[in-house]
Amino acid sequence: MTRSAPLSCAGLGVAVRGTTLLRDVSLEVRPGELLAVLGPNGAGKSTLVGALAGDVPLASGTVRLGGDDLATLSHRERARRRAVLLQQNPIAFPFTVREVVAMGRAPWGDEEGVEAAMVRLRVDDLADRVVRTLSVGEQARVAMARVLAQDAPVMLLDEPTAVLDVGQQESLMRIVRGLVAEGRAVLAVLHDLNVAMAHADRVVVLRGGAVAAEGAPRAVLTAPLLSDVYGQRVRVLDAPGHPSPLVAVDPSR
Repeated sequence: MTRSAPLSCAGLGVAVRGTTLLRDVSLEVRPGELLAVLGPNGAGKSTLVGALAGDVPLASGTVRLGGDDLATLSHRERARRRAVLLQQNPIAFPFTVREVVAMGRAPWGDEEGVEAAMVRLRVDDLADRVVRTLSVGEQARVAMARVLAQDAPVMLLDEPTAVLDVGQQESLMRIVRGLVAEGRAVLAVLHDLNVAMAHADRVVVLRGGAVAAEGAPRAVLTAPLLSDVYGQRVRVLDAPGHPSPLVAVDPSR
């Protein structure tokens, strides 16, 4: 692994009450790159995000953030170096959209970039609305705006497109690609294999808490590997006029 990677882990292991959730996971998230983490339910994807963020205790291995051992960094320093989008972002109090997005600036103690983040995620017209009154998709965009406002060089996104419709997915992934183009290192857990095929620079496929494959999407996301990992016959098709291959479940099985 290169020392210049803004986020990396080596020999990562996580166990809870005697059950191993991750074992011997090593990877790096590079500047200007979108690394997609894929795998079936229970493969350890969300646990990996939590471990890389420093929110899940490690049984083994190390995580390095900006060249430093994550365990040695204060919570504020971690928050300045990496931003995290969880699968669920419940808001228990009647905060407005602007207030929630501004929470992303807590590590910095200012509100720089809050308006720009709301505009970029198209929630600026909702700024004074109470977040709990918004649709699920709108709330997801607000959560992403908070992450954007945090302005960290590393972003960990756990299924950012899960509750979005097709148009919203593409819009969000264009924003993510824009962040990558700006030089940020982005790791995203993705459920949709076609989204990963179309947008990721590299993919890591997890199975049973371990890395089953890693590399460029077209090289890794093959029919044999996906069929084996997901336990379902999968086809990978070249579609005329489509920029990337399409992944489809074979209905014959």
